[in-house]
Amino acid sequence: MTPAAAAEGRIYEFTTESGAETVAVGRKLARLLQAPQLLVVRGELGAGKTTLVKGMVQELDAAEPDEVTSPTFTLIHEYEGALDGQPVKLYHLDVYRLESERQLETLGLDDLLAPEALVLVEWGEKFKSIRKRATGEIEISSQGGDARQITLTLKE
Repeated sequence: MTPAAAAEGRIYEFTTESGAETVAVGRKLARLLQAPQLLVVRGELGAGKTTLVKGMVQELDAAEPDEVTSPTFTLIHEYEGALDGQPVKLYHLDVYRLESERQLETLGLDDLLAPEALVLVEWGEKFKSIRKRATGEIEISSQGGDARQITLTLKE
């Protein structure tokens, strides 16, 4: 897997055929990222966003797979782990239910953006402030059945 050069940065593309393969791609993505990062995670309901995050959390040795759930109702899940011996905090947010920038401000996003943080925001494309600050995007699209196309785009 070699990143494609693009005007907006580096692009990595993966195709998976099962949930287990989506988890494996999540593990690979964790290795491609360097904190700090704020990434918008895009995909329709049921596309596999949380399944992908399970793999990332596994790679950081931050939680067991069954402990990683969608933060739809809690809004934020925090995981502490390490990558190459360096501490990493992964914050998984779901802002689907939020309707305004004012509601978003109550989450304290600024406080999450520490030097050792990977911040993954599902439905972040809804908010101009997140799109503006994002350092990249992960897009997951269904290809029918359990097949998924996963694209990581990192800004330069």
